[in-house]
Amino acid sequence: MTEPNAPLPSASAAPTRLPRLLHGGDYNPEQWPEAVRDEDIALMTAANVNVATLPVFGWVSLQPSEDTFTFEWLDAVLNRMADSGIYACLATATASIPAWMDQKYPDILCTDASGVRRRHGGRHTFCPTSPDFRRLSTDLARRIAERYRDHPALLLWHVGNEYGGNATSGRCFCARCAAAFRTWLQEKYGDLETLNARWYLAFWGHTLTHWEQVEPPYANGESQTHQAQRLDWSRFQSDTLLECFKAEATVLREITPSIPITTNLMGAFLPLNYHAWAKEMDVVSWDNYPGPHDPPSFVAFSHALMRGLKEGQPFLLMEQSPSQQNWQAYNWLKAPGLLRLQSFQAVAQGAESVMYFQWRRGRGGIEKLHGAVVEHPGRHDTRVFREVSELGADLARLGDATLGGRVSARAALLFDWEAWWALSYSSGPSTDLQYVQECRAFYAALYGLGIQTEIVAPDADLSRFDLIVAPVLSLIESRTAAAIEQRVENGATFLATFFTGLVDNNDLVHAGGAPGPLTKTLGLWVEETDALPKNKTNALRFERQLGGIEAGRTFPSRLLCDRVRLEAAQMVAAYTDDFYAGEPALTVNTLGQGRAYYLATRPEDDALTAILAALCAERGIGSPLGGGTPPPAGVEVSGRVSPGGSPLLYLLNHSLSSVNVALPPGTYTDLLTGETLAEIASLEPRGVRILTL
Repeated sequence: MTEPNAPLPSASAAPTRLPRLLHGGDYNPEQWPEAVRDEDIALMTAANVNVATLPVFGWVSLQPSEDTFTFEWLDAVLNRMADSGIYACLATATASIPAWMDQKYPDILCTDASGVRRRHGGRHTFCPTSPDFRRLSTDLARRIAERYRDHPALLLWHVGNEYGGNATSGRCFCARCAAAFRTWLQEKYGDLETLNARWYLAFWGHTLTHWEQVEPPYANGESQTHQAQRLDWSRFQSDTLLECFKAEATVLREITPSIPITTNLMGAFLPLNYHAWAKEMDVVSWDNYPGPHDPPSFVAFSHALMRGLKEGQPFLLMEQSPSQQNWQAYNWLKAPGLLRLQSFQAVAQGAESVMYFQWRRGRGGIEKLHGAVVEHPGRHDTRVFREVSELGADLARLGDATLGGRVSARAALLFDWEAWWALSYSSGPSTDLQYVQECRAFYAALYGLGIQTEIVAPDADLSRFDLIVAPVLSLIESRTAAAIEQRVENGATFLATFFTGLVDNNDLVHAGGAPGPLTKTLGLWVEETDALPKNKTNALRFERQLGGIEAGRTFPSRLLCDRVRLEAAQMVAAYTDDFYAGEPALTVNTLGQGRAYYLATRPEDDALTAILAALCAERGIGSPLGGGTPPPAGVEVSGRVSPGGSPLLYLLNHSLSSVNVALPPGTYTDLLTGETLAEIASLEPRGVRILTL
């Protein structure tokens, strides 16, 4: 077989390069007798599976008591996998705490926001500051690494599992965490006077006079009044849980420095700042579970968000359901062809694996109705098994042709976890203002135009982008604003929206109000913000032509309406209603070689698309199809460039009708079918093409 344990880059080296596209998923052999395990390997081979993630929840099976270790069963499974050419994404097995551990060390269990310690059960129930958890988890990681460091199946390390993914989101409010929080704050602020000022504790007379008075935001305490406290608590909790990941990763890197390390993230997941987490991971991986009515643009947004965590490096699709998801209100089945389409959507957006949860559907527990490659009948002649096998054959046919490819994007959307936290914790301006929802809407408009868009942190390198979109970036630091200003001066187009630049990273309103440090860039200041209830709208009327939008064109708007005062900026569109009718609703400011636009209200989606189309045309940004024409409705277009410079064009038909796509000049080969194409590519319903020039 191909040697799975070939040298791979370490954490400090170049992006991880895999030997092939990975196809497989979570495998839980500890749930099954020996005869079933033997059968599994044969079925994996039949399904074109080349990787299995295990034993994610196997702590108690590997360590039934503190002084007893039983690795023999895992030895046998890994040996079978290696003999069949199946790689191991080997987990540290620390995702679920054994009952003996909770019983012997009850301080490991986390405490909720009401001060009540959890009982045994569920998963990720550990306190992240527990010395016993740190000691026992790193000891298990060390024993696994030492035992399997030279095993021919070992390809990747998988630390923990979906950190924060439980009822308490991994947050613990115990006395030890409270003390650690105080220490964290002392290191950050130095003295209590500074803390009082940054948290604005003079409000309601909440000034603290001793460090011991600092508490977490308990449910029956300071849980709502001071957003700065909740912001710092979120930062502390994300950092502290990350320390648990880093503790295990440090052990793995010490013993197996050439084996890359990951843990599975969960897309736009509020509790954890994934920008910080990605810096500690060799390769980003994530679990994709779209709902039955999620549009393809939402799924593409999540892929782009995960890809952007390492500024465009390829990522791994660690989990998806091959058929149905049991935790949703309705366990809908993926229709024939949808799994293949969604899998190749991930590949088109940068994934170098297609993996599932899980391999074999369990007989009991809360996930017994969750889809799997091998369903309850245990047969290989089912629809799902056949679709998975055929998809695996497609991936094998691609070989390494798509590995290492980068999405070639000139447009960027700024996404900030801390701005999301701040807006979530804010009292106002509108209960309908949802940060992720707005980011998705702006991304969806670009997606519909076929515009390649990278989703990046505000402190990312912006020099490679010609269009920068920042939806509702209400929290912004001066250094971020300075980087945006410099990029605009050097020729980029910047689009900010309503409720931008109001507060700093302590949720304190910038001196002079919004847009704070972006005032010079945008050439205006915000006087008031009107929040419109669901049944009320305004409209913006274009006073001058913008791209394909002619002067006099009017579009409805909703949600928020900023009343802005112009300094250097000029009005592009005006409000039509209310006492601020005639005032600016869309403005532009020329700064150096670039332009900065301010969208002071939320237009309907068609207007949003028209505005972004105009800004893209202004910068000469188009889809990979060329010609300035968006792709046909329902067709997703993505272009990736291989490390050697070879372009790949991905076409995905999300509609239920056949469609023809006009190709840029040239002759193309479809890597999936071997067909030669020119001028037109036909796509069947839910069809996929991967074209090379």
